[in-house]
Amino acid sequence: MSENTRYIFVTGGVVSSIGKGIVAASLGTLMKARGLRVTIQKLDPYINVDAGTMNPYQHGEVYVTDDGAETDLDLGHYERYIDENLGKSNNITTGKVYGAVIEKERRGDYLGDTVRVIPHITDQIKESVRKVSDDTDIAIVEVGGTVGDIEGLPFLEAIRQFKYDVGPERVLYVHVTLVPHIGAAGELKTKPTQHSVKELRAIGIQPDVIICRTEKNLSDDMIGKISLYTDVPKDSVFASRDVQSIYEVPMRLEKQGLGDLVVRRLGLEAGAPDLETWKNMVKKLKKPPETVRISVVGKYIELKDAYLSIVESIQHGAIANDIGVEIIRVDASHLEEGLEEAEAALRSSHGILVPGGFGARGIEGKIKAIQYARENKIPYLGICYGMQWAVVEFARNVLGWSDAHSTEVDPDTSHPVVFEMKEQKGQKQLGGTMRLGAYTCRLRKKTKSWSAYQVQEVQERHRHRFEFNNKFRTELEDAGLVISGENPERYLVEVVELKDHPWFVACQFHPEFRSRPLRAHPLFREFVGAALQVSRTQQIPNLLEKVVRDHVSVEA
Repeated sequence: MSENTRYIFVTGGVVSSIGKGIVAASLGTLMKARGLRVTIQKLDPYINVDAGTMNPYQHGEVYVTDDGAETDLDLGHYERYIDENLGKSNNITTGKVYGAVIEKERRGDYLGDTVRVIPHITDQIKESVRKVSDDTDIAIVEVGGTVGDIEGLPFLEAIRQFKYDVGPERVLYVHVTLVPHIGAAGELKTKPTQHSVKELRAIGIQPDVIICRTEKNLSDDMIGKISLYTDVPKDSVFASRDVQSIYEVPMRLEKQGLGDLVVRRLGLEAGAPDLETWKNMVKKLKKPPETVRISVVGKYIELKDAYLSIVESIQHGAIANDIGVEIIRVDASHLEEGLEEAEAALRSSHGILVPGGFGARGIEGKIKAIQYARENKIPYLGICYGMQWAVVEFARNVLGWSDAHSTEVDPDTSHPVVFEMKEQKGQKQLGGTMRLGAYTCRLRKKTKSWSAYQVQEVQERHRHRFEFNNKFRTELEDAGLVISGENPERYLVEVVELKDHPWFVACQFHPEFRSRPLRAHPLFREFVGAALQVSRTQQIPNLLEKVVRDHVSVEA
């Protein structure tokens, strides 16, 4: 821990999913724009060790870091906004904290003391915060959940103590709360914010800054009322209105003076903010000259957070091509069933993407989408599971191996073109045992992958148990499947392409975890660029007016 590091603790009240992660990430953007060194950490009160075994319906996507951590999706926001690679230490859970304390107790580190929540658990939490703050000017720490959650109390107590450990001049508490609009009354209500701050103060934390999530503008009178009842100065109460793009949030907060207030309150020496590049990026998002349609074919289309990094990366690819994008979420099971609305979405697409996943549900629908993209020369990007099923589709429909499969779904297939990795066989523990984190991929020259990256070796993040079966490599290559990337250490196939297709690329890794709004991942940039060429040269009908929202969802 540097003696000069400042700490910003971000808490939330009233409801979950209020946008603390976006606020924390936006603060990071504003501080980096002033030339400061920033890191961001998420404290998650759930007892799970990490997010790796959690259901997408409860938790959204699992975000993977270079060092192989399976983390909360907010780390994706952090990395995208501050353009820094984070790691295992940036996501701390109750499971990790208690695990570390129990390990110390078993070693005898506590010298026979009775192990308690205070001070042992809170000390472990504070140690985790200090660990990430080396060589930084500001450490932004988001506390998951809401004030009042019983599982979050040790974390709130730890950040309360932290102020007195390092000195009050080095700590700032930011509280994100809800100011709901009651439609029937036609009014915004500040009472939830008042009660949330009251709860926080009862724990011993007086917020320095309040950021109000709201649908409508806050009047001066309303800001004054919040200030009066929460004992927070009026100039420290900010509004965070709903916006068209989450990338607008830093600009909105900067315009209200949040960045300058933070620098002033923490006594930091910082330059003038340079946000011109960010502003230009937001302008491109809001007013694109033309738009392409990309279908994402998966099994969690109703869950906005399930493919969060995928959606963001597609938007990054559109920004890099100076266009807009309309993302169509297609339920693979509905394609499998032959529902007209799902098939109409495919026929409306300028590009098709099949993301990562697990399990048997919807796989025949994914194969159907891949076949459509291959046969109709529609740009295709397959990611992890999307690569594996692209190989299966090719084996079935080009080589004629009708029973070609992945042993994840059909262990008895005679053509296991995708099979379980050697080190995964017999693995009984699910958490943290997949092939995780960054590995080297060596690209083959004169391929679309090489053209995208323009380098021979890249590092990409992985999360999988199954792989391309090299037993069938020669036959697949002879039939026209191009192996354009592989891991040099173990001959693992990382990228496949089609030579007779305008743009068909599928990769075993997850490129979405390395894409940034100001620096789109090369594969997403080229994929959206290929879709743009289709939109300009082919007559692709827009059949989306026929779409039934239960089957397909569309977002700009």
